[in-house]
Amino acid sequence: MDTTITLPDDRRLAYCTYGKVEGYPVFIFHGTPGSRIWGLEEDEVVQQSNLYLIATDRPGFGGSTSQRNRTLLDFAEDIYILAKQLGYQKYAVLGVSGGGAYAAACAARYPNEVSSLHLISSATPFINGKAPKEMSMQNKLAFFMACKLPFILRMSYQAQKKTLVTNRTKFYDQLKKSSKYLNEWDRQYLQTQEQFEGFAKHLEAALKQNVEECINEPKLLTKPWEFNLATIQAPTFIWHGAEDKMSPASSIQDVAKQIPNAQLHIVPQAGHFLTEDTSIWQNILSEIVVPN
Repeated sequence: MDTTITLPDDRRLAYCTYGKVEGYPVFIFHGTPGSRIWGLEEDEVVQQSNLYLIATDRPGFGGSTSQRNRTLLDFAEDIYILAKQLGYQKYAVLGVSGGGAYAAACAARYPNEVSSLHLISSATPFINGKAPKEMSMQNKLAFFMACKLPFILRMSYQAQKKTLVTNRTKFYDQLKKSSKYLNEWDRQYLQTQEQFEGFAKHLEAALKQNVEECINEPKLLTKPWEFNLATIQAPTFIWHGAEDKMSPASSIQDVAKQIPNAQLHIVPQAGHFLTEDTSIWQNILSEIVVPN
């Protein structure tokens, strides 16, 4: 199901659902940039679970109205409101890559509602506005441009969006060339036409309105998180690739030490795209805490 709700301030919040409607609710948060279009309609792991995955667009992405000067905790409030409208008193939150910061915000802000927190290849807090030392140069450059040279990053995303919409074949060629910056483990998930098309649909939905959040959100993620990780009470499960260069494993280890009830899984040789591995994805979902 693909739909929207209207928030109290008249903003739209778009979301898409996957799995059994009677299953336990899990709000899942996309990376940066990203969208609610996860392509999980026929995902066997999801279908075999007793979970109901609710994928949202953050403000400015996809079908969700932008929100000026938004914060991590602002989005946590949006999710709280959505959960209440859907009739949920308890729910789990799962964030992938940039979405991890928002999942952590939900757990910190709403300890009585969040039954478990799941951080997958998650972004981590920047220290004094600086990216982790082990982060790839390409990612560091994107964060730098978002903060210091936003017009260049904007032009880059606008060109990418135009190619994505008008010339899919050219977009696939560009994507394949850029995949050389990924490690070998991640490259395996950008090989087939089906894989390329899944990525293209996810990104096309993300950029539907404009590309502004591709600049705004990286800037936000360089700022101090507005909550203390040590206050998170929910059982926390962290999955991270040992060879992840987009969000280095060394940084997530620091995060895990700060969260009282955290279990850390470092996957040897793995990169950033953990949810693309069926076995890992199954293990991730198996850890969702469903209250009695």
